[in-house]
This record gives sequence, C-alpha cells and structure tokens, in this order.
Amino acid sequence: MTIKPLIRKANYYETDQMGIIHHSNYIRWFEEARVDFMEQAGFGYDEATLKGIDFALVGLSCEYKSMVRFGDTVEIRASITELKNARMSVYYEVSDVKTGELRTTGETKHCFFDSAKKRPIALKKALPELYEVFESTMTLFSSDSVK
Repeated sequence: MTIKPLIRKANYYETDQMGIIHHSNYIRWFEEARVDFMEQAGFGYDEATLKGIDFALVGLSCEYKSMVRFGDTVEIRASITELKNARMSVYYEVSDVKTGELRTTGETKHCFFDSAKKRPIALKKALPELYEVFESTMTLFSSDSVK
C-alpha cells in the first residue's frame, strides 16, 4: 500500500494582509492530511468515530520554513511517527508541488478517546483493527523522510 501526499491549492480566503497563508491555516491543513491519510490507509476517520473512537489533540507544533501564497499548490505528507496504546504522533511536511521546496513541518500529538465514556482509552484493546492499520503504515515511510 502506498499513501500519497494530499495535494492542495492555497485559497485566497486563507491569506493574511501580507498576501501569504495565515499561520492558523496550517493546523487545518494538517487535519485534512491526517483525515486523508486514514482514508488511504483503509480506515477512515468517520468509521473510527462511528465506532466511538476519537482523537483528542494534546499537542501541536509547526515550523515555518518559507511562505505559501495564494494560488500555490502544495503537497502535505503525513506519517505516524509514534504509536502507543493510548496515543500517537503524526509528522507533517508541506512542500511546494512545482519546486519541491519544503515550506512547513509540523507535528500533532493525539490521545485515543472513547467518545461515549469521555475518557482516554487503549486503542489496541478498544479497536485493534485500527491500531493495526496505524501500526502497518509506520513502515511505509523511510526514516530519512521523517526528521
């Protein structure tokens, strides 16, 4: 199985007064890439939530390398870099499609959450098939692509 990066064109409404993509939009882009990643891996976010599992965001970092402007097309590569019973970390790279220039890197940290009981859970026990999907995708990326 190959997970492809999410290809996305920067929208005008996402820009700030300087004509560049506002920093807050990268967090939305990370979420779009994460949801797309799960769909490509064969277990969509919607399927997980229907089974009572959610992904509480517990940490976020973002490092801006160069600007993205309105009309630029970027690819957003997501990869799971840490997977434990009750949490995971996802790493992101945002690159310009035309030039390949790295624009942004980031990471989100999540705990697995039982939406009915409103508490963290061990995913491996609660939804082992999703844990296995996540575990299998960790080997799809070479170690040098994750910094």
